[in-house]
Formats: sequence, C-alpha cells, structure tokens
Amino acid sequence: MSPAAAEPLTPERILETTEEVLRRFGPTKATVVDVARALGVSHGSVYRHFPSKAALREAVTDRWLAKSVVMLEEIAAAPAESAPSKLEAWLGALFEAKRHKAGDDPELFATYTVLLAENSGIVETHLTELIGQLARIIAEGVAAGTLAADDVPAAARAVFDATGRFHDPQYAADWLSPTIFTEFEAVTALVVRGLRA
Repeated sequence: MSPAAAEPLTPERILETTEEVLRRFGPTKATVVDVARALGVSHGSVYRHFPSKAALREAVTDRWLAKSVVMLEEIAAAPAESAPSKLEAWLGALFEAKRHKAGDDPELFATYTVLLAENSGIVETHLTELIGQLARIIAEGVAAGTLAADDVPAAARAVFDATGRFHDPQYAADWLSPTIFTEFEAVTALVVRGLRA
C-alpha cells in the first residue's frame, strides 16, 4: 500500500488530487484513473465519492469558484466600512483574486476556463452569489444614505457587468497590461461615483 493510500480517502483529498492531475495533464487528457493512480487507490474508490467523471469535474470547479466567494463574503459582511469603501474594496479583491489565479498558475487557470465552459450551472450559481454580495453592499449604502439605487438588484448586476473586464476570464490577457491598474481604478471610481447619493 502506498503512503497516499494509507490516508483516509475523503472528497476533499480527491478534489485536491484532481486539481494536481488537471494541472499535470490538462482537462482533455486527465481521467479518473489518473486521479485514482495519484491517490494510490482504485478508480472505483473515487467513484464511490463522485459517481462520474463529470461529477468530479463539476465538484472541482465548484471548489475553485467557492474560494473567491468566501473571501469576498468577508468584505461584504464587514460591519465597519462605509458602503462606497466596501464596494471599492470588494471590486479590488475580486480583480486581485482573478489576476492571481491567472498569473500564479496559468496552466491551471486555462484548465478551469475549459471546466467553466462545461459547467454553466455552477458558473451561474457562482455569478448569482457574487451579484448577491454586491446587492447587499449597495442596499447597505442605500439604507445609510451613501449610495442611491432605485432597483438594487439591477444596480448590482450593472456594477458586475460594468467591471467585467477585470474579472471575466475571457479578458485574462488584458490583465498583463502595464496600464490595467490605472484602468481598473478609473472604472471603479466612475461606478462608485455613479452610485453615490
């Protein structure tokens, strides 16, 4: 028995290993057998936790997206900041998270871009969560009189769409531009100024 097989086989361990296998082989070549081999178990053991290759890929995509949601929720839930400051911080954190994912591990980022296209339901849920966080920040500002929006959900969607160049993976190549931070600050300032009461 390999040392890896001696550890308990948990869904989290399978997902971590799947991420490594995806990084090594890419989304088109990685298989459940590769994941099982890396874990030192049979592929049947992996299937006991994830009933299909699609379910495993969906779970690893969901796990990857959830990391951003948790980090951004901390900003959205912070009680002390004013809503305009919180909105700027939230947009900045989203941009930084996406830039780091793309820049720190480009192979894995490219892999996840493929997986995101396969898992539109998970992506839609992710976007709904992010826009929900924005809506809470904007609603907080409306209640405090620091932001103005007649339709908070529509305003949140508009903010998300207006800043898409700084968080949508299709624009990842733009994030390497030497002027990207200046552009981000200009767009963010315009968006926040447009919402101020």
